[in-house]
Amino acid sequence: MDKLEISWQRLVYDDETCPRCGGTEENLKKAVSKLKSSIQPLGLELVFNKKVLSVKEFKESPLESNMIFINDKPLEYWISGKVGKSECCDVCGPNDCRTITVDGETYEEIPSELIIKAGLMAVSEMIANKESRSCCDDKSSSPVNSSCC
Repeated sequence: MDKLEISWQRLVYDDETCPRCGGTEENLKKAVSKLKSSIQPLGLELVFNKKVLSVKEFKESPLESNMIFINDKPLEYWISGKVGKSECCDVCGPNDCRTITVDGETYEEIPSELIIKAGLMAVSEMIANKESRSCCDDKSSSPVNSSCC
């Protein structure tokens, strides 16, 4: 079964994260649930992973926090978004944290609608790539007729 992989990373310190990452987490839960039920009839499985960034990792690269990857590509790739930054709070301290701008709108928390849109675009690419493979590319299947391969 082919897999749609969604990975999310954020700073966690003392079992706490900032409000924008907390909001993104809630939106991810909704998006993952909707995507799972949408892609299951297509024979696809959704795998969701969370990664904790250490304080050291965060300080070295604060824009890596609240970052979502779909099939190893950042969310902004799928939705033609631009990465920005704005001052955060709480566990992030005075650091500038990641924002995403799409169609002139800037988001600190990533809305579930954007996650779903990016996920469906990734699924569309997966299906197109699968359809473009010939029977010769799939070593597990045998040619249907002698003109193949």
